[in-house]
Amino acid sequence: MANTATIPTYTQPITIDLGDMPSMDELMGGEPTTAFAQGEVVTGKVVGKRDDGIIVDIGFKSEGFVPKSEFPDWEKAEIGMEVRAVLELLEDEEEDYMPLLSVARAMQLEAWKKFTDTYEEGAIVKGRIKFRVKGGLMVDIGVDAFLPGSQVDTAPVKNMDDFVGNEYEFKVLKINKERQNVVVSRRELLEEEKQRRRAKLMAELLPGQMRKGIVKNITDFGAFVDLFGVDGLIHITDMSWGRISHPSELVQIGQEIESVILDVDRDNMRVSLGLKQKSRDPWESVEQRHPIGSRIKGRVVNVMPYGAFVEIEEGVEGLIHVSEMSWTRRITRASDVLQVNQEVEAVVLDVQPDAKKISLGLRQTMENPWVKAAERYPSGTKIQGKVRNMTSYGAFIEIEEGIDGMVHVSDMSWTRKINNPAELLKRGEDVEAVVLDIDPSQQRISLGIKQLTPDPWDQITDIFHVNQAVHGAVTKLTSFGAFVELDNGIEGLLHISQLSDEPVNKVRDIVKVGDQVEARVIKIDPAERRIGLSIKAARQSDMEPAESSSGSSAGSSKPQGGGDRPTGSLRPGEHMVDVGDVFDTAFEEAREASTDNEP
Repeated sequence: MANTATIPTYTQPITIDLGDMPSMDELMGGEPTTAFAQGEVVTGKVVGKRDDGIIVDIGFKSEGFVPKSEFPDWEKAEIGMEVRAVLELLEDEEEDYMPLLSVARAMQLEAWKKFTDTYEEGAIVKGRIKFRVKGGLMVDIGVDAFLPGSQVDTAPVKNMDDFVGNEYEFKVLKINKERQNVVVSRRELLEEEKQRRRAKLMAELLPGQMRKGIVKNITDFGAFVDLFGVDGLIHITDMSWGRISHPSELVQIGQEIESVILDVDRDNMRVSLGLKQKSRDPWESVEQRHPIGSRIKGRVVNVMPYGAFVEIEEGVEGLIHVSEMSWTRRITRASDVLQVNQEVEAVVLDVQPDAKKISLGLRQTMENPWVKAAERYPSGTKIQGKVRNMTSYGAFIEIEEGIDGMVHVSDMSWTRKINNPAELLKRGEDVEAVVLDIDPSQQRISLGIKQLTPDPWDQITDIFHVNQAVHGAVTKLTSFGAFVELDNGIEGLLHISQLSDEPVNKVRDIVKVGDQVEARVIKIDPAERRIGLSIKAARQSDMEPAESSSGSSAGSSKPQGGGDRPTGSLRPGEHMVDVGDVFDTAFEEAREASTDNEP
């Protein structure tokens, strides 16, 4: 098509043929320019050097500009040298509309092409770690590659900055050509190398060999040792001929140790190691070296709440239980008496070579104060002491420092049923008692308080008789009646049936603890230590004169046909069997209730 132009006029258009008109390049005296596209790689020559960059002739209508930052070695950039660059912008407004070039990007593109032409996924490459980024490290392998944090080493890395600047070999895991991304791994190469060394080492290991290694981990059941390619386990039972509570008592992480190969399981790639097997079992013939009854000296190596372990000789430890630490003190924690590294002397109490156990006694090295106590306090001796402690069944009296005797509730009163020592005694109170029995072997002294006075029940019939009017204070209420303290501290029972002429549902509706009551004795049983009382009989006797009588019966002696008598009055022998049965039942219930409260 001809090169023409239309010029408007006021009459009609005039057409001029421009087909032979030269182009601007031709008018300037140059050759026609080559078509350039943004992003392509171009070649040019340096025609100028400024402080902030260089001017490059790339054959475009104007020279291009390369910033100084694009050159890794600015001093070598000289006029006349040829460079390859990427055309970033055709016209850069900041540089007088000159094309903006990038040498670094051109180098990157060429490096990427060279890398992808040379390597594939799975290839081994060398590289230098450049800097740390989120989630890992950047590696220069000719192109920038990403090394995830999980692929840096076989173990978790605490500080990845320690790897920056170092050169390693890497395995190419993934190449994304579209995004020009490469992911590499150092861990896979390390694990592959470890597997090769492990297979070689496993073939060399044999039971009985001595091998050096580094303790890499400690658990409650043992320690794992790196044999420089294979991990072996030293079980806690194979660490020492003596007893240890935790592997950390013998080995520490990072420690280099020598151990014995006990077993090699090549199918499961497991190695069992031993430390104690490096020496002879010291428990062999230990009973000959340390017979029962002999004295030993040793060092406390471990203290537990229940006792202290004493090293008698290397690999042989004995236990001093807390119960064998003192004759008189009640030791609850071994640390109250012994400390680690303390030198002690003890007596061998028992030896069990098969179980690897030796029982030791500390108190056996001292005089037994209980033997002396048996000499000083024979049965029948009166003592005075302080109430140190009380239980539901008795009170402990301190006779002298470290020596306690116990008063059982049954030995506190001849006349009262004591269910708890607090009814009679107080902690810290000074009391007098009688030694009933002493057993040095069991470290026991039995005491009695009631034995300080004669038993009033031996003369009970001289003090009380049936139908006798008595008075006393209510000391205790039960569901079946009330106990009343009479003269000499003797207690009698008011059965619920003897509280009133009217039916009684609850004892507390009639009497309360502390009430003073008037009653009559209706039963005396010295053998069973029982006295039966009746308020009802006392009231009836006030209405009708009663005749005194001794023995097991009492009441009015009116003739049977002598007219009416008050309801409930007693004739000699009348109703006493029935009343006695009632009180027998009540006393039996009281005895069972008291027994239930005893240990």
